[in-house]
Amino acid sequence: MNIHEYQAKALLRDFGCPVSDGRAVLKAEEAKTAAGALDGPLWVVKAQIHAGGRGKGKFKESDAGDKGGVRLAKSVEEAAEEAKKMLGRTLVTHQTGPAGKQVNRVYIEDGSDIARELYLALLVDRQTSSISFVCSTEGGMDIEEVAANTPDKILSFSVDPATGYQAFHGRRIAFSLGLEGKQVKACVDLMAKLYRAFVEKDMEMLEINPLIVMPDGALKLLDAKLSFDGNALYRHSDVLALRDETEEDPKELAASKHDLNYIALDGEIGCMVNGAGLAMATMDIIKLYGAEPANFLDVGGGATKEKVTEAFKIITSDPNVKGILVNIFGGIMRCDVIAEGVIAAVKEVGLKVPLVVRLEGTNVEKGKEIIANSGLNVIAAEDLADGAEKIVKAVKG
Repeated sequence: MNIHEYQAKALLRDFGCPVSDGRAVLKAEEAKTAAGALDGPLWVVKAQIHAGGRGKGKFKESDAGDKGGVRLAKSVEEAAEEAKKMLGRTLVTHQTGPAGKQVNRVYIEDGSDIARELYLALLVDRQTSSISFVCSTEGGMDIEEVAANTPDKILSFSVDPATGYQAFHGRRIAFSLGLEGKQVKACVDLMAKLYRAFVEKDMEMLEINPLIVMPDGALKLLDAKLSFDGNALYRHSDVLALRDETEEDPKELAASKHDLNYIALDGEIGCMVNGAGLAMATMDIIKLYGAEPANFLDVGGGATKEKVTEAFKIITSDPNVKGILVNIFGGIMRCDVIAEGVIAAVKEVGLKVPLVVRLEGTNVEKGKEIIANSGLNVIAAEDLADGAEKIVKAVKG
């Protein structure tokens, strides 16, 4: 789960991290009051969406101006006007795709004097089963280009979970970032606070870009992006309360409410599978036969008829789907339950695209019989390769 920048900064402030004072604005008429509550003399107005690249982004609407999603203002009135220009408009960045995201919130904060811009992140390293620090002297809007063209300017290392964060980790980061004197001690202290926040809140990612050095040598988090482990949110009601459902894909949101593992993709063949591994294999074989999957969807091992029906409805709600492949290997999951769910869903929402069903495992003959006697135009497949070949052929005409 992701949260907005202003929410991330408030959370990190609670852990003692240095951030600027700011106010979130949800309505245009609140912008002037929010800006007036800050000291100035420089204000920064930031569009709040769950995507990076806001500074280089462009608004679709001409009346939003062409300054991107991060703007400077030299007066309360100017800050309020810039906020009004952003609210309700669609911001397109390299992470949103061409559709962009509607800006429903902006964040107005005090401006900061910047001597240097640095990059810092904490991530869960799946290979080492530990938390990794990533840092670079090349912070700012072009960090992706640094990673692609000059990776030697990026330092990455893991923290042994048996010992956790130690002062020498912070010193290693400080020296790699070119910090000196009192800045080294400040960096050691800041890294300890960020690591503690990361662990205590079950984060998956904590990115600070940029981490700035101010003219007086002080460090400050000028931006913050946090992502949390969805499986651990039951432990963090305070974090869960920060969820902004308007930033999520409607199909993924609907799937989460029915305990379905669904991720929308850009292809044309919808997939309904039980088991993450089998779902990945299904997506791979669709690509092997010359098409692209429209989603990852794992209905789980204990899906009910109702759950399967909801899964089918979510797939068919995607206008990009030109065909559907149901691939079920029944272990805990019974093939007859899947068949009943598919039939119920088709009767409820209709079937306007080719549907290929491959069933194998528990009660497979009963499942095939249910589909065969349904009277629906469903294409049966004997195995995974046969199913992928048939659905791609049906979609490609």
